[in-house]
Amino acid sequence: MALHFASDLHLGAPDAASSREREQVFLRWLEEVGSQGDALHLVGDLIDFWFEWRHVVPKGAVRLLGKIAELVDGGLEVHWHLGNHDMWTKGYLADELGVLVHADPIDVQYAGKRYLVGHGDGLGPGDRKYKALKRLFRHPAARWAFARVHPDTAFQIGARMSRDSRAAGAEEEARFDGPEGEWLLHHCRSVLAKEDYDGFIFGHRHLPLDLEVTTPEEKRTARYLNCGDWLRHRSYVTLDEEGPHLRYWK
Repeated sequence: MALHFASDLHLGAPDAASSREREQVFLRWLEEVGSQGDALHLVGDLIDFWFEWRHVVPKGAVRLLGKIAELVDGGLEVHWHLGNHDMWTKGYLADELGVLVHADPIDVQYAGKRYLVGHGDGLGPGDRKYKALKRLFRHPAARWAFARVHPDTAFQIGARMSRDSRAAGAEEEARFDGPEGEWLLHHCRSVLAKEDYDGFIFGHRHLPLDLEVTTPEEKRTARYLNCGDWLRHRSYVTLDEEGPHLRYWK
């Protein structure tokens, strides 16, 4: 038995046809891991744009949502970590699907080891512009104001912002400049210097990674794994008694 982690499915992008194909592949993966795991962690950005009004949610992704509800009803513990594209939930995911929703990274204990798990956006040094935007987007007043916009217009605005955001970061997401260029690795080091962790599991980066984390004094070591994405890599992380493993769905 094991825990399974996947992120950045981005359903709805870049178009309906490719999104539906990607959704079907991901559903086959869910079928397999749902029958083998102790728990499933969806580590953010499963949907390219998600916003909940009081009585309205965006259409689409019904097969994904239905499969998740089926897994929960079957007894599987499912965690949904909010990313930068699907942070605007007001209870629908938890109430309708039965998932455990997390807005910030959480501790996960497994096989006597401790891991920090979250989407990963806004962590680490730099990127002050996005960090300011994230505080704005998560502010109750901003969410209230956006909810006053008609859903058709609001979804058009949100989907365009999501598309532009992905396009602006596509080149950086595809590039690996070595461990020192990974800002999430720097975040892992800063956390590890203060607390003892065996590993860190994040998404958001869109690049499958498995790197060693060492504090400056080399008193502690851990591993940082990034789930990658399902737009290009179909990658995920499995955590069993031997530790975390980066895998690819064929």
